[in-house]
Amino acid sequence: MEEFPVLISNRLILREFELTDAPDVQRLAGDRDIASTTSNIPHPYLDGMAEQWISQNRQEVEDGTHVTFAIANQHDNNLVGAIGLSSIDHEHAVAEIGFWVGKPFWNLGYCTEAGRAVIKFGFDELKLNRIYARHFKRNPASGRVMEKMGMTYEGCFRQHFKKWGNYEDLVFYGILKHECSGGAK
Repeated sequence: MEEFPVLISNRLILREFELTDAPDVQRLAGDRDIASTTSNIPHPYLDGMAEQWISQNRQEVEDGTHVTFAIANQHDNNLVGAIGLSSIDHEHAVAEIGFWVGKPFWNLGYCTEAGRAVIKFGFDELKLNRIYARHFKRNPASGRVMEKMGMTYEGCFRQHFKKWGNYEDLVFYGILKHECSGGAK
């Protein structure tokens, strides 16, 4: 990808992360409740971690393995969270969608809105055939978001991940290109 894509939805702009987003990333992602519901966000979220993560995002885009968008409000460009496609496998046309939204923005539909835009991008621009997602079983709200994105429950991998010393069940969802009209429901 030569130029980073920008996606626009009704209320949101999905754009490249900038180093100026680092304080908001650290504040929002650093919340223990956010970290506890994700497999890859550390807690505590130390100084410098956000800058390092933002810097690595661009390289992953250039490598073609990931694309991570900042979820921002259209009216003020303030950061809401992050969403992206990872483990992009061009040979098999498959990728994983992952996301987090800061607690002040929970239950406002932002994640569903951003997810639909990213799924459409994955199918239309990256020419993917399948997009999948996973969440900890103890976090059913993520599963509801996946369903609202048009994804279908595919199964549960029992005690598949260890988070903070506890084995976690992972629940998987997926969506195929032909299941979408225009790329996303």
